[in-house]
Amino acid sequence: MPQTPKSWAMLKCKCPRCRRGDMFQGGPYSFSNKINLNCPHCNLFFEIEPGYFYAAMYVSYALNVGEAIGIAMLTYIITNNQDSPWLYLGTLILGCLVLAPINFRYSRVILLYWLSPKIHYQSYLDTDDIPGKS
Repeated sequence: MPQTPKSWAMLKCKCPRCRRGDMFQGGPYSFSNKINLNCPHCNLFFEIEPGYFYAAMYVSYALNVGEAIGIAMLTYIITNNQDSPWLYLGTLILGCLVLAPINFRYSRVILLYWLSPKIHYQSYLDTDDIPGKS
């Protein structure tokens, strides 16, 4: 079986070790949008050490800054408004609120995939069979 591409696994919020198990329960805009404690496929404990996901706040901040710049530029391109700061403030606040659940997920995904030296992809776990189960 071919290996699951890293970009696809990140986009679908899959476990960084096996790229099969879901990292989150429910959809991004559902009330059950929370991270699983362990990977349902390979049993990786996602919170490597106590308070590990506090670092995801920094990643989320970087995502928010990038999104705010993009929203402000898009607002300017669409409206060509240079007079009203309230238009920009309103669109930035609304945009950040709408994108908050996405930031919650992808800040943790980026943290586990790119910023965690302890977690590595293990291709033998990237199968439909659950390891250790018959």
